[in-house]
Amino acid sequence: MNTRVLTGITTTGTPHLGNYAGAIRPAIQASTQPGVDAFFFLADYHALIKCDDPARVARSRLELAATWLAAGLDPERVTFYRQSDIPEIPELCWLLTCVTPKGLMNRAHAYKASVDQNEAKGVEPDDGVTMGLFSYPVLMAADIVMFNAHKVPVGRDQIQHLEMARDIAQRFNHLYGSDFFVLPEVVIEEEVATLPGLDGRKMSKSYNNTIPLFEGGAAALRAAVMRIVTDSRQPGEPKDAEGSHLYVLYRAFSTPAETAAFRQQLEAGMAWGEAKEVLFQKLDGILAPMRERYVELMANPARIEDILQAGASKARELAIPAMRVLREAVGLRNVAAPAAGKVAKAKAAKGARFVSFRDPDGSFRFRLLAADGEELLVSRPYADPKEAGAVVKRLPAQAQVLAQGQSYVAQLDGDDVAAGPGGLTPAQAAMLAEKTAAMLDELAQG
Repeated sequence: MNTRVLTGITTTGTPHLGNYAGAIRPAIQASTQPGVDAFFFLADYHALIKCDDPARVARSRLELAATWLAAGLDPERVTFYRQSDIPEIPELCWLLTCVTPKGLMNRAHAYKASVDQNEAKGVEPDDGVTMGLFSYPVLMAADIVMFNAHKVPVGRDQIQHLEMARDIAQRFNHLYGSDFFVLPEVVIEEEVATLPGLDGRKMSKSYNNTIPLFEGGAAALRAAVMRIVTDSRQPGEPKDAEGSHLYVLYRAFSTPAETAAFRQQLEAGMAWGEAKEVLFQKLDGILAPMRERYVELMANPARIEDILQAGASKARELAIPAMRVLREAVGLRNVAAPAAGKVAKAKAAKGARFVSFRDPDGSFRFRLLAADGEELLVSRPYADPKEAGAVVKRLPAQAQVLAQGQSYVAQLDGDDVAAGPGGLTPAQAAMLAEKTAAMLDELAQG
């Protein structure tokens, strides 16, 4: 079974070199590992909590998408989408909000920090605190459990939010009597690089000490590198490599052999100006190809939009059936008057249908769609359309629908001939398998 890993990026700014080394690069590398089902999303709903500048949020959504794609994120391999393109997420957020104790939210670090600041100023404890800030952990929980992520890489400041997501998911499972949600596991990246900024402190927009990743091109990169603070040792004097911000930055982007050579040159008396030029050349050699792709993407926002919409469609293939199960679980079900039961059943049977299609490789397959268009089954490929047609004729009366792990299958004579969507919990798979069996039975009787 694949391990589902989920990472969100808040759309409130433009990525810098520290973001690339600390988050973007390791996340993309991890997504290429075998057995990993990676989900990456632009957390633009979260951005509204921190930023009330619409132009900045819109620009950041574009820049962040272009940055991740330029840095090597493969949208064919991963699921890459905008949070706001998945309407099931805010719906799930409300379901989770209705089971989340207020006391749990009172203990959230971000909220407590705001209260502490207000008390220090002598104003009302909740002055300036929005419901977005207060209930932020519930939206984060919805992001995670919507897709039943097994692992969520976060910084240490986000550990509490992951623990809250587990608590909320566990409470929902308990209240509604089944394991609807996987309990996510926090992953702390101990080896992730924390780069020093121009002044030696952690590289951060808050300190105004960042090195641009793509914005401004090579000229802006060089200008930033040349502003890195160094000590007063003159050319020819041995430099303290371990104590040098230049060395730490160079090491984060170089091989062990290159790093050892650079250290030796510093300790042999290389001038700081020359060392900065070496660092710039190393960084530019890595970033220039990505920068070129970034510029091309930024000049073609329609291409970015197509990629994000495709990612949203892929994500919603999981979100839509999951929400149907959850709506059913909490009692948000379709209601038909007893006298109209037979009529409703006939309409459902009439609406359910098989749809045949052909794959790019020439093979033939079919889908079972519910009356409202929900995809319940997709068949395995067949070389002969007549064989696929024969299976369609037999399925309604003879199929056995069974839940299997994170999905469910339709069997004929013990063979799997079609399957439902993947990524479900056992409870979701069981409920959708039952619904599919009922739909087939109605087709058989109709």
